[in-house]
Amino acid sequence: MITWDDFSKIDIRAGTITKAQPFEKAKKPAFQLEIDFGPLGIKKSSAQITFHYTVEDLIGRQVIAVVNFPPKQIANFFSECLVLGVYDNQNQVVLLHPSLKVDNGSKIG
Repeated sequence: MITWDDFSKIDIRAGTITKAQPFEKAKKPAFQLEIDFGPLGIKKSSAQITFHYTVEDLIGRQVIAVVNFPPKQIANFFSECLVLGVYDNQNQVVLLHPSLKVDNGSKIG
């Protein structure tokens, strides 16, 4: 169990994917993403979401991500946020997203 104080430490925001490309050096199939979080700027993320999505599907898509993790190095890439999703019955990620368009950087709560 966590406390409300624990949960309040997690900064979860909405952002729009502005760039996506295959991550050739990743051990498992993944994309390198650039996500616009408005006032927080552009953050990069590595995401293993190649089963359900293509690069073309991702550009312009709003997503939900944790933005206050320290950068994580994956091969030659630094991932600056964690894009959130739900595992389907094939253990593949389905992205979480707002049901309506919201401002980039909007806080989830």
